[in-house]
Amino acid sequence: MKIPNEKEFISSIVKSSVMAYAEGFACRHIEEADDPEGTINMKIHNVFIEALGKEIQYYTALSRSLDSSLGNMLERMAITLAEQNYVVKRSVEGPLYRSQTQRIASILEAYKRHAKRPEIGDYSCMLEGIGESEGFVRHDSDYYLYDEEADHHYLIELKIGGDLDNKKARAEKEAILEQYAILSNLVGNTAKITIYFATAYNRYGENKEWRQERVKQFFGADELLIGRNFWNFICKSEKGYEYVLESYRENAHFIKEALEKIKQKYLSD
Repeated sequence: MKIPNEKEFISSIVKSSVMAYAEGFACRHIEEADDPEGTINMKIHNVFIEALGKEIQYYTALSRSLDSSLGNMLERMAITLAEQNYVVKRSVEGPLYRSQTQRIASILEAYKRHAKRPEIGDYSCMLEGIGESEGFVRHDSDYYLYDEEADHHYLIELKIGGDLDNKKARAEKEAILEQYAILSNLVGNTAKITIYFATAYNRYGENKEWRQERVKQFFGADELLIGRNFWNFICKSEKGYEYVLESYRENAHFIKEALEKIKQKYLSD
């Protein structure tokens, strides 16, 4: 179903997400100001940072908290946007077969040894040679989206900035391939299932080549949704990223105001 005023609709979700985040972020940190185990207070005891001065000490602690919580807000906002266009689930559960886990292990080993580059065809026939079951398995999923109109299932692993080391890249691909196998067992091998590794922004700069080789060793080019492509996909719009970013920038002042309130509380002496 096409939303009549797409830009206004997306902007309203972004604005409400930013406002709720800013209010919650400010309230939490202000309430914790006198708590020695508060988020910021627990991060200011690095004596080597302390030697640089109180302001540096404060900003260093705050930036780590901001980076983490902002990423969580973006993930929640993306889910809210996705819910307007897809059936959204956060887990996949069903039977998984030993032949499937063995096939997945073989695929990943080939990627690890650089024996081959990742391709969708490597795992597209998960129901072939089904044998002994490993039982009923449940996997938490960042995003399991179902497009009812297209009858298409999507499994998405989201890392906000795409920073993933080799060990984690393999583990993430293994987890999402097991989700793919379970889903294949539930909906049939002829069903349309696509897996993606996604990032909320291109850490190398928008419109520049995304060079995270540690991820590309295990995820093929057709399995990537980087920055603009992720938001366009979630919003089901060629202008999704443009609308999200424009609205975020218009409403970023709520976060700036929250940061100023926190600063006044911690650095008012």
